[in-house]
Amino acid sequence: MSIKSDRWIRRMSKEHQMIEPFEPGMVRENGGGKAVSFGTSSYGYDVRCADEFKVFTNINATIVDPKKFDPRSFVDIKAPECIIPPNSFALARTVEYFRVPRDVLVVCLGKSTYARCGIIVNVTPLEPEWEGHVTLEFSNTTPLPARIYANEGVAQMLFFGADEVCETSYKDRGGKYQGQRGVTLPKT
Repeated sequence: MSIKSDRWIRRMSKEHQMIEPFEPGMVRENGGGKAVSFGTSSYGYDVRCADEFKVFTNINATIVDPKKFDPRSFVDIKAPECIIPPNSFALARTVEYFRVPRDVLVVCLGKSTYARCGIIVNVTPLEPEWEGHVTLEFSNTTPLPARIYANEGVAQMLFFGADEVCETSYKDRGGKYQGQRGVTLPKT
């Protein structure tokens, strides 16, 4: 496997709509003010968080169970920013819609701006031929409320090209998160 460069990311996004909307450069200002950067970097793509959030709450005193997840455990927020309670988490989604090529694996890492504030971004790898909005999980590891900004950079996607095409892709398996739009809750 080899990591893909900014030139490859630009070409694949232009020719195959791999990332939509696509920003070919690095943007550091958004709406006239400073922003957490997003867009194409040397060997990756910094994604933005959309303005749709699901903030975890325990108002129903339920057990978190991935096989029987209770959607009432979240409060839906549509806003330019989101406050995550202390020691809690929120789900969001990327502004960008991805179409991963069959010979590529995408790994997501949180941006250091958030990590240095105790906000961890978690995303599972984007498998070959997966497509959709990426559901992002933000964990606030601090004892204080934490703020996340919509339409600004939150994580970096790294693209790894395989030496050969995989035998069975995510699309071939009929993956349960294929084509997801919006913030998607756990499925079994």
